[in-house]
Amino acid sequence: MTINCKGNLIDLNIPKVMGILNITPDSFFDGGMYKHEKVILEKTEQMIEDGAIFIDVGSYSSKPGATHVSQEEELGRIIPIVELLLKEFPQILLSIDTFRAEVAHQCLDRGAAMINDISAGKMDANMLKAVADHQVPYIMMHLKGTPQTMQQETSYEDLMKDILFYFSERVAAARVLKINDLIIDPGFGFAKTVAQNYELLQKMDLLQLLDLPILAGLSRKSMIYKILGTDAKGALNGTTALNMVALNRGANILRVHDVKEAMECVKLNQAFL
Repeated sequence: MTINCKGNLIDLNIPKVMGILNITPDSFFDGGMYKHEKVILEKTEQMIEDGAIFIDVGSYSSKPGATHVSQEEELGRIIPIVELLLKEFPQILLSIDTFRAEVAHQCLDRGAAMINDISAGKMDANMLKAVADHQVPYIMMHLKGTPQTMQQETSYEDLMKDILFYFSERVAAARVLKINDLIIDPGFGFAKTVAQNYELLQKMDLLQLLDLPILAGLSRKSMIYKILGTDAKGALNGTTALNMVALNRGANILRVHDVKEAMECVKLNQAFL
């Protein structure tokens, strides 16, 4: 199971780690931490040294109830960072966390390697065409509603059946446009209650029916810290525990704030094989 990133074939049979670089002022965990170039470069360099294959950059917070940001503001935040990172780390595989086609276009034109879309193309009708035009890997996440409304969108007839149907439809739409490299993200924390998140994790191996790489984004989310009675800052150990569960359920990519600890999960998981 491989994906092509800028001419590099990435083997996902051995799970990979994606490091998170949020440049939003209101991200749930690291909002506002990375607003100076020196700090951004130091954080990125550390994630690469710790073993991250991909760096996921986002400038629109998708936490529950997040403030809506205009396309102009999103572009104004992210373009300088994309240019900075590619200048400093020319070989970096940058993933762009956006649901907007124009943001995707502009970042890919500057050398980004892939798109990570929380809406799987449903929040911008031009997104799939943008990805197809650039022929880059595309991460499509399961989401109902928007970040502003998703907490009211937690009703399902059958959680896993509904998610599989959602992905079947979105994958078919992407294949029509000849998007080759697709990755699915079941969307932990998005339009799901705490109980639904754990049901999803328990049954995540069912997603392998789609025969596509699976990304698990569990890092420091409320499904962890609400159970533990802590907050996002106190959720690293819980994240590590659930990352190992996700790997055992078939995750090919772990999207995390803490790369070193995630890489240790991958190495230990591989020792069992």
